[in-house]
Amino acid sequence: MSVVLYGCETWLLTLREERKLRVFENMVLRRILGPRRDELTEEWKRLHNEELNDLYSAPNYMRVIKSRRMRWAGHVARMGEERVVYRVLLGKPEARRPLGRPRRRWVNNIRMDLQEVGCGYMDWIGLAGSAVMNFRVS
Repeated sequence: MSVVLYGCETWLLTLREERKLRVFENMVLRRILGPRRDELTEEWKRLHNEELNDLYSAPNYMRVIKSRRMRWAGHVARMGEERVVYRVLLGKPEARRPLGRPRRRWVNNIRMDLQEVGCGYMDWIGLAGSAVMNFRVS
């Protein structure tokens, strides 16, 4: 799992890529767990996705990616303004945008992750920065 998810904090995942990761994860689990023998018919069968999830109790790749991405976002939001990573997070490009639909950005993925957790419309950058200030004052 650590090899597959190396550097996932900075990934921009589309729905197609999320699906490919889920397929890969299920394929690896099927290979590890192997086929099961049906007790009634005495035949070998492949495991369905629900059975894989019941047998394998660790969190799936997407949950791990989202939690790591939110942890990294909080870390970047707490950096000072002199750090390049923080300036890239808050920076606005001056060039003209290309025609067509805007590309999905990393910040958009963070906002979608926060909505799934239930913290959808908050200022997460300001909240992470104020948490540092409260910690330093205390």
